[in-house]
Amino acid sequence: MSLIPKKGTVYVVDDDEAVRDSLQWLLEGKDYRVRCFDSAESFLTRYDPREVACLIVDIRMGGMTGLELQDRLLERKSPLPIVFITGHGDVPMAVNTMKKGALDFIQKPFDEQELLGLVERMLDHAREAFTDHQQAASRDALLSKLTGREAQVLERIVAGRLNKQIADDLGISIKTVEAHRANIMEKLNANTVADLLKIALGQTTAKA
Repeated sequence: MSLIPKKGTVYVVDDDEAVRDSLQWLLEGKDYRVRCFDSAESFLTRYDPREVACLIVDIRMGGMTGLELQDRLLERKSPLPIVFITGHGDVPMAVNTMKKGALDFIQKPFDEQELLGLVERMLDHAREAFTDHQQAASRDALLSKLTGREAQVLERIVAGRLNKQIADDLGISIKTVEAHRANIMEKLNANTVADLLKIALGQTTAKA
């Protein structure tokens, strides 16, 4: 067994067994983890959104088409990067998929080097999306610790309101605002107001 870590997962969805086998052979030879499906329906039941992965899918298939699969993934707010396999007559359709967020499309018969370059580009996108997702989840977990009143105070801190203005807005004393502010800083692990703003606005806080 190879000890070299896999570069990422490539999902291949195509109802043509020869195409699936060809892509699997090519990609596994470059140390990608490949998972093949003969239909969009079977892919949807097995797709793991927690994986750093990308999707190569045929536009025209029996049952759910590649276009319909893209729509399903968009409904789920999936960040999965997609490249479509197209026949010559499907190019206008493929262009439309890119307007919906597909990364690219490749025509049959496809160029192997072009395909490998696309896969690497898609996985770069997937890694960025995965990192963003993890950071958003971490941020949401921190913000969920705040009480309703603390969330109101934080909203006004982010808006640049002073303690006295926040006190007037919420009908509470300045001392109470200061107490809420201290609690917010502690719950969000923020040492400075700048840290607080980065967390509240969803930016990455640099670690010392």
